[in-house]
Amino acid sequence: MPIDPVPDVRDPWLPDRLLRTERDLLMPLLRRTPEEAYEFRTACPGWTARQVLAHCGAALLRIVEDRLEEGVFLPEANARDVAERADWSLGRILDELERGLTEAGPVIAGCGDGRLDAVALGEWVHAGDVREAFGMPGAYCGAALDLALPLLSVTSRKRETPRLVGVLTDRADPPVVLGNAVEDRPPARFRGDAATLIRIYAGRPLVRTRYELTGATEQELLIYR
Repeated sequence: MPIDPVPDVRDPWLPDRLLRTERDLLMPLLRRTPEEAYEFRTACPGWTARQVLAHCGAALLRIVEDRLEEGVFLPEANARDVAERADWSLGRILDELERGLTEAGPVIAGCGDGRLDAVALGEWVHAGDVREAFGMPGAYCGAALDLALPLLSVTSRKRETPRLVGVLTDRADPPVVLGNAVEDRPPARFRGDAATLIRIYAGRPLVRTRYELTGATEQELLIYR
């Protein structure tokens, strides 16, 4: 059946709500986790949990402090930020992250073109990377998923992925509609759980997942390249 056009309506405070919700969920978990767990490798090639969190805090503080020079979030710049924090204590890394999760949202809300919304979604995805590295449940889902899914809808359109209609088998919600309609191309179809949908769009490993995807490839759906 035809899919009605999805209006590109931005809720400027959605990233802030996601970041603050994730702060309240994640920070207590991080502060009670033994320090040796932070050396576990994550789904991000070459990065430990500690390095992922250092990147997250650095990215958010750049937003808070308006240090967004050209190329700021490219891989080379991210690597420099992580290297600069190599000698920091774990407590200092976590403090910076908590400040960023608290203060970056209003700055993102004030960015009228929504260009930083994807950073907030990426922070939530990275929290999933860390949960998975720690062997904890709820990676790429959990209590903040209700905020992450609408932000994924907006980001998937801004990143110009093709239209996809997703039936989430672990939720009673109506199908999610992501990406942009493409002339003479029917919407792609996904059937699987919400965490797997997030993994596909964020380019995370799909080992031990089960899903159906027709009409598009996983590569076409990536929002972070």
